[in-house]
Amino acid sequence: MNTEEHLDNPHHNLYVRRPDGTSGLSGKIVFIMAVACGISVANLYWAQPLLDTIGGAFHVGTTVAGMIVTFTQVGYVIGLMFIVPLGDLLERKKLIISISALIFVALVIAALSPTIHFFLVASLIVGITSVVVQILVPFAATLAMDHERGKVVGQVMSGTLLGILFARTVAGFVSEIGGWRAVFWFAAILVLALTLLLARTLPKYKHALDMSYPRLLHSVTHLVRTERVLRIRSVYGALVFADFSVLWTSLTFLLAGAPYHYSDAIIGLFGLVGAAGAIAANITGRLADKGYANRTTIVLLVVNVIAFLMMIPGTTHIVPIIIGILILDAGVQGTHITNQSEIYRLSPEARSRLTTAYMTSYFTGGAIGSATSAAIYASHGWSGVCMLGAAYAVAAVIFWIMEQTVFRRDGR
Repeated sequence: MNTEEHLDNPHHNLYVRRPDGTSGLSGKIVFIMAVACGISVANLYWAQPLLDTIGGAFHVGTTVAGMIVTFTQVGYVIGLMFIVPLGDLLERKKLIISISALIFVALVIAALSPTIHFFLVASLIVGITSVVVQILVPFAATLAMDHERGKVVGQVMSGTLLGILFARTVAGFVSEIGGWRAVFWFAAILVLALTLLLARTLPKYKHALDMSYPRLLHSVTHLVRTERVLRIRSVYGALVFADFSVLWTSLTFLLAGAPYHYSDAIIGLFGLVGAAGAIAANITGRLADKGYANRTTIVLLVVNVIAFLMMIPGTTHIVPIIIGILILDAGVQGTHITNQSEIYRLSPEARSRLTTAYMTSYFTGGAIGSATSAAIYASHGWSGVCMLGAAYAVAAVIFWIMEQTVFRRDGR
């Protein structure tokens, strides 16, 4: 597909000629979209290391303070279901700018909140609007040339992964200097600057899609029914994000207790080990472009199994934990990028709806992983959590084997 044909401003300096004679999406545009994804997704994580401080400021207990994360996650699911599909219906630049402006408003409300109720409402809106990242990623995939789509998605997703990794660390640092409200003022300024930058640099783009909003939402389920690759990749996504959630839900409990007794600041630094995921995103995206998505997937799924088995001695030894995080993040994020590269090849005019279907499955798997991880840790400790994570990863490997044999033979 020649994406330039669909741009309202075709003379926009989007594409460059490579030294090898091929054309490709401008590195500047890819970098800006990666930064935009990182800043947007960070809004989901600013509050997480500050829950105790925010709860104390509003004189509420841990249960109510924990609702901040719940409201943000519920908002994100709402945004996935009802906002992301609009990327296939409306002009994308205007949609992205409008949603980014709403994120700014929500962050200001959070910074000024006089009560926990105001803050919870702000958290809900932050969650709903932060799905702008799920409009930016398919937009980047649409703008990219066919031969570079996996690489571009990997590069843009690297920004998302780094945003997730650094949000908690930055939030703790800013809060230490200026208090928890300063974190949300800082985030609001970042989003405002980002909105102005995107308004100057993003091209205008709109599909010629003649469809009502209700039909648009209904078409998401139609895509799930008719697109086999979408169904397969959604299962992989759910299982690997379940693994991700299994690890990070219980890791804090392990590191805060005996024999480690690490502080919140030190525990937060463990997130930086996951930077390997950003490297894996670039590598696997390039492999998907070369037609190796299927083989890459099974390697990454096996890597997830190995990571959890390696971390079993983590009850008393920290090195296996660090190595395991490094390997698991690479396996999870690499699979995620491969999944996205594959589904974005299916239907260019439906990439936002494909994202809705895939990411809904992805976050459902994450919620299940998180819930089961907490329950298993309470009853069987860290070794039980590692076996749970390995079980999800093994299930993904078995599903891959079935997909290669039974499903393909039956034409499912």
